[in-house]
Amino acid sequence: MGITPPTPTWGGIIAVGREHIRRAAWIATAAGLAIFVTVLSVNVLGDGVRDYLDPKVGI
Repeated sequence: MGITPPTPTWGGIIAVGREHIRRAAWIATAAGLAIFVTVLSVNVLGDGVRDYLDPKVGI
């Protein structure tokens, strides 16, 4: 169950990046920022949809 090992995932990239953190910190940093931006965007989008569908909650 899940994604097969040769397929790159953000979590897998972060795990590999931990092994090379001193030489190439950008590997783990780029994947971590991608996760951060995605989660933040989904949260902001969810708040906007909630406010649009139930305007009484935003008051």
